[in-house]
Amino acid sequence: MARPREVAPALASGHFRALTFFAESADTVRAARDMTTATLQGWGLGRWSEDARLVVSELVGNVVHHAVPDNCLSQPGGSRRVDVLLKMWPNWLFIGVVDEDSTPPDLPVGEFISPELAGDFSEALLPDRGRGLLIVQRLADAVWWSPGDDGGKTVWCRFDLDLITSPS
Repeated sequence: MARPREVAPALASGHFRALTFFAESADTVRAARDMTTATLQGWGLGRWSEDARLVVSELVGNVVHHAVPDNCLSQPGGSRRVDVLLKMWPNWLFIGVVDEDSTPPDLPVGEFISPELAGDFSEALLPDRGRGLLIVQRLADAVWWSPGDDGGKTVWCRFDLDLITSPS
């Protein structure tokens, strides 16, 4: 008979942090990475900080380099807003990156050839675009997106945490 699983008491209440950046700032991606790392370490999730840092870097970088605000959200001469949402609930870490472009992300649907079978030619299997989202899909346990109520979108990913302690 399996023992019931318990969540570590310090993490049972969950955590939430919302960070806002502007895409035109020269250090937006670096600042988002650094704030993510500091937040996760403060929550006792330092073990996941490197993967989360890379995910945030790729998702925020996509906004900086590719997002074009919807007409209803753009203002002439205005900065493009980027929100990074970090949510921890006992067994999951959710990362969301919100932008002002409602164009769906180009999430890779899967691999046609196993990298192990490709051998020395595995680099040739990388797509011409969407490599950042491919990295995000490889690191996270789930990746999806949702449209914003008034335009824009949020790209989400989930990390399954193994913060479970066994009863004494």
